[in-house]
Amino acid sequence: MTQQRIALVLGATGGIGGEVARRLATRGWQVRALHRRPDTLAQRDARFEWRPGDAMRRADVTAAAEGAALIVHAVNPPGYRDWDKLVLPMIDSSIAAARVSSARIVLPGTVYNFGPDAFPILSESSPQRPRTRKGQIRAELERRLRIAAADGVRTLVVRAGDFFGPGAASNWFAGGLVKPGKPLRAMTYPGQAGIGHQWAYVPDVAETMLRLIGQSERLPDFAVYHMRGHWDADGTAMIGAVRRASGRADLPVRGFPWRLLPLLAPFSTLLREIREMRYLWQQPLRMDNAALVQMLGEEPHTGWDDAVSSTLKSLHCL
Repeated sequence: MTQQRIALVLGATGGIGGEVARRLATRGWQVRALHRRPDTLAQRDARFEWRPGDAMRRADVTAAAEGAALIVHAVNPPGYRDWDKLVLPMIDSSIAAARVSSARIVLPGTVYNFGPDAFPILSESSPQRPRTRKGQIRAELERRLRIAAADGVRTLVVRAGDFFGPGAASNWFAGGLVKPGKPLRAMTYPGQAGIGHQWAYVPDVAETMLRLIGQSERLPDFAVYHMRGHWDADGTAMIGAVRRASGRADLPVRGFPWRLLPLLAPFSTLLREIREMRYLWQQPLRMDNAALVQMLGEEPHTGWDDAVSSTLKSLHCL
């Protein structure tokens, strides 16, 4: 008999972590979900084996990863808080656990790692010289994974644009473009007219990860793939999709109040961190997915209208 494969998911209550976990369970994986207090969750997938523990504690992650073939590292400090204190210790926990269990680490990558010198087209080999604090932390995170891969800890990084999709709440779409739980009467767009922006539909990202995991024997020890996702060449594609989903071709579009952030940032950690990432909306940034297509034959992709409509419905905006 074939032994059931085990995957430990850190961040199973989040957008991308939850989506990956559900797809793993559907494909026959035994999913373990680490959470500090799983007994307090109002909703939790009954297919998962919920383990109490903290991603900051190596012993907790190592114990939960016993016998696992995968560790999905999809955990991030909420609201951009305490990245300097939490992000690197958490990845060190996953690396330590993977070293003991021989699991492959699967990581959703970010564009924060890159500075303007790498723009506008990013490939897997583009230099990582970030200018922001969060970017420096994420670049160091991947540097540690690369070093660990040379010592037997295999890693898969799938990098995509700004997330949106059902269940994905901590992102620009749900936190900036629309107001979750309220009827859609207007939308706010952070970008400048004519500036391209890259989005990523969470179910597509999760499906891409699952298909790459299915090619595990062909992957290098440190594997990185970029997704094209939903490329909006001038900002009108996302606006148009939201308007079509709402049934209102005249849905008002407001600009994001960037000029107010210097005044409000001292009183809000979230606004202070958002201000730091404004450069990602001021110039086009697009990822080359040639390596991904070569590996899989195609990139999983949901059309604009279906992706945006399902996202708005999940946010109770329609």
